[in-house]
Amino acid sequence: MTTRRGLSVVVPHYGAAEPTLAAVEQLRGQRTALEVQVVVVDDASPVPFPPTEGVEVVRRPANGGFGAAVNSGVERARHDLLLVLNSDVSVGEGFVDDLVAAAEPWLPAVVGPLLLDADGTPSWSGRHFPTASHQVVEWLTPLARFRHHRVLHEAVGHDTRAVPGAVVPVDWVVGAAMLLPTEAFRAAGGFDEGYFMNAEEVDLQRRLRDLGVPAVFAGTVSLTHVGGGSSDPELRRRWLVRSRLRYAEVWGGRRRLVAGLAAATAVNAVANGARRLAGRDVAPLRTARHELGLLRGADRERER
Repeated sequence: MTTRRGLSVVVPHYGAAEPTLAAVEQLRGQRTALEVQVVVVDDASPVPFPPTEGVEVVRRPANGGFGAAVNSGVERARHDLLLVLNSDVSVGEGFVDDLVAAAEPWLPAVVGPLLLDADGTPSWSGRHFPTASHQVVEWLTPLARFRHHRVLHEAVGHDTRAVPGAVVPVDWVVGAAMLLPTEAFRAAGGFDEGYFMNAEEVDLQRRLRDLGVPAVFAGTVSLTHVGGGSSDPELRRRWLVRSRLRYAEVWGGRRRLVAGLAAATAVNAVANGARRLAGRDVAPLRTARHELGLLRGADRERER
């Protein structure tokens, strides 16, 4: 059961408590007439989230990943609007009202703000549904130096219309901050808990699109997203590869994606070989084995 004109905020917690506490304090300090319910989901964190005034804490018995944590929190949601929010973000005191106002003309929809990196650089918060070609281009390390060009951003799936100040429908918005009707989230079945980290928000937004709930990028509203605060880069890359292959299996094209990434690894090996001959400190064979190992690891996870 939900009540009207309120907002339920679900914040998954894992790792150090300080970033989550800071985000919660900013949520509790919002200038808004809305009733804001804050739910923190402790996903079996090694550093438990402490009891905090004005916060409902859900403690999961086992670490299930982002989607599972949010699903547990949404069970407590009692308002018509839902905000899924990462713990490693910083928001201004008018963020809630600004985001709700930007979303109002589009509802029911999934609405995501502009995400800023820690140094204030805008990131690509609105994106196209992923294809094998997007991910193959991203895998090709020789193209990395050209990725500041608009054509390369589009080639890896960034919607280049989603720039600061723009408000446009997109295929999906990054899950660090998503505002949507609570009942729409529930009607879609919530997050697929088979994704541990990454791609779960894309999967959800595809299912919501099928229910007539689009995604909208609201570049008139922003927050700062540090990102990756609770895990090491190599672990994040394994999660990313595994989740993208699961997504391709669910929505089609897994074989094509695996073949494309393997071919891109061969191209990377040739390019790295040339760089090594030119005196660069690279290890072509070790890098290729590592990339292929990421694909094999994802296959092993699939078979379990």
